[in-house]
Amino acid sequence: MKKFMPVEELARDERFNQITQADRMADGRNALIGEAEKSRKSNRLTPARPDASEAARALMHGIFVGEIQALEGAGRTCWDFTTGEEAPFELKLDMARQAWDEARHVEISLKLSDWMGSEIGQYAENTVLFQAACSNDPVLRLAGVNRALEGLAIDVFTTMKEFGEIAGDPYLEFCEDWMLADEVTHVKMGSDWLRKITENDPERRKKALEFQGIVDKMFSYGGSRSDSEESSFAIARRFRELAGFTEDENDHIADLGMQALNERKAQLREKQAAVTN
Repeated sequence: MKKFMPVEELARDERFNQITQADRMADGRNALIGEAEKSRKSNRLTPARPDASEAARALMHGIFVGEIQALEGAGRTCWDFTTGEEAPFELKLDMARQAWDEARHVEISLKLSDWMGSEIGQYAENTVLFQAACSNDPVLRLAGVNRALEGLAIDVFTTMKEFGEIAGDPYLEFCEDWMLADEVTHVKMGSDWLRKITENDPERRKKALEFQGIVDKMFSYGGSRSDSEESSFAIARRFRELAGFTEDENDHIADLGMQALNERKAQLREKQAAVTN
């Protein structure tokens, strides 16, 4: 069986439509400061938003394809690295457990998508999550996937859980709460293993955390995640702390989100000014 599979070889049928992160960010429909957004007091994803139904369906589809890639990434980590030499057996065992969780999340998210009225392929699949799981260093995978991307999942699932609670949807609330508990475990595994493996290798730890920072900023989606009400998702600090993030780390992630938000707003203003002139 082939090791270190590139993202281009992910198995998908004709229902899926894949795009790159660059394509996604270039899509004008993702603008944060369009006319509709300007009139809102908050961009938080709640049932009160005029576009709440469509936004929630799109997010659920994103969760669904993200869980597929998380399953693929955890499975690849079990296979790509030589046991003992490149990755401890216990780490691989944790990744196998995570793969089982992700498979369950795929099924849950697919059923929730159907419950919410959407179909596979109705929205595009961004493959950047799996790309973060393609590093040839298992520690970078832990930093990029388990800490950065699974950390994002904590924020997103918390938002969706609250969305279901406010909307009076017990199915959505229960399922998101169930998956959120798994995500906290996944992040905690990544945090614990990163610290354990790099205990005597500060340079490797520094490199891993720098990679995590890059992924965190990339997945701020132009500022869609921060402490600002202008962002769709808040930083779920309490659950992140349970997963092993320190207060300083949470503050840093929040700062990255604000930087991404301000950069995105500046870019949009430039485009709007160019159109006006």
